[in-house]
Formats: sequence, structure tokens, C-alpha cells
Amino acid sequence: MIHKQRHQLQRLFSIFIALAIIAAAVLPAAAQTRRRTRRATPRLGTYSRQARTAVAPRSYSVNTDQTIRVRMNDQLSSQTARIGQRFTTRVVEPVYASGGVEVIPAGSTITGRVTNVQRAERRSKAGTMTVQFVSLQTPNGRSYPINGSLTDVSGETVEYDNEGQVKGRSSTKRNAIFIGGGAGTGALIGAIAGGGKGAGIGAAVGAGLGVAGAFFSRGQEAVVKPGTEFGVILNRAVYLPQYR
Repeated sequence: MIHKQRHQLQRLFSIFIALAIIAAAVLPAAAQTRRRTRRATPRLGTYSRQARTAVAPRSYSVNTDQTIRVRMNDQLSSQTARIGQRFTTRVVEPVYASGGVEVIPAGSTITGRVTNVQRAERRSKAGTMTVQFVSLQTPNGRSYPINGSLTDVSGETVEYDNEGQVKGRSSTKRNAIFIGGGAGTGALIGAIAGGGKGAGIGAAVGAGLGVAGAFFSRGQEAVVKPGTEFGVILNRAVYLPQYR
């Protein structure tokens, strides 16, 4: 009996030794594999740190009073236009920031909206439209908000009183409006002379128009046709990346 029990104990001891040997061989290899897996899997914080260190594209300033030459895409008329109506223009000439960096390429789109409309009522009152420019989209699809006003780009700025007579040169750059009566284009670009109530219309003759066209402007609707060129003057600086 004692011999049989001793034999069983020897068998159990042999099994225990065998299991210990197997464990000693397997466990270190498993631990090493786990350490390799941990090293190969980057932590979430690593990506966050890399994202935070990414360099943002440099912005360049296009200053207040910069004039952007544009060409009308749509037709706009004081007879049918509504307040809030949007229209688009296409940039004719590229705009460069300081250092000669191109930020607004030709072909960019500037969107405007109608802020006020007056239809022609009598022979002595031409139709007018006030507009504002609100956004810029470059050909690569990126859009930027802007604050721009209508201005003339012909350099032939003249002012008219309420009788339609030439008073002299005007230096008005902002708060310009489209005024009915321009030969060929159907609209002049101008402003209220003196800015007071009941004052006459101060108009800048649009590109390609003669001064004589203004004498026949009263009582006509302001019609801005596709292809008409004029200027957008920035009321606030805008910061843009280099166009690529």
C-alpha cells in the first residue's frame, strides 16, 4: 500500500515538473509578444500632439481700400431686382498682397447682394440699385467672407446735380449705386451728391461710356448687363493664404 502511494506521488511530482518547464518556456515568449504589440500601437495622445504641431498656412493681408476689378455674370435691373437678391461677378485681374504674393487669382467669384432698389418713377427720377459684396470664392473652391462696396474703375468720375447738369469732379469712392441711363450698359455708377436729403445724383460714368450719356439718364431703369466691368472696394481688410 505504501509503495503504491509513493508511486502515485512520484507521478504527480513528475507532472508538476513538466508543467513548470512548459510554463517557463511559454510565459516569457507571450510577455515579449505583448511588449512588442504595445510598442507597435501608438497612443492616441501621440496623434493629438502631432496634430497640434501641424503648421497652419500663412495668411496675407489685402488692405482696406483695395479695389478689385470684376465683370458681371448676371443681369440686374432696378425694375425686377429684390432686396436680398444675390448675383455673382468674376475677378478680371489678380490681386497681390504685400511682397507680390498672389492671393486672389483672376477667375475668382465675388458674390454681391442687393440692399436697396428704387424703380424709375418719373422722367426726372431714374431707377437706382444699392449693392454690397459679401463673399469671395477662389477657383480651388475655398470661400472667404468679405465686406465690399461698389466703386467705379474708369477714372472718369463726374458729379451731377438734381437738374442733370455736370457740376465737376467727384472723389466719391464708397456708397456708390447703379443709376439708370448709361448708354450701352444701361447703368451709370454714382452717389448722392452732397449726401443730403433731396440732393442730386453724383455719378461716375462707367467704363466705355461718354459724359453725354448722363444727360439722357433721367427716368430710365438701372440695368447692369452681363459683361459690365466695375470695381469692388474693400471696407475691411481680408486675410487670405497664398493661392496655389
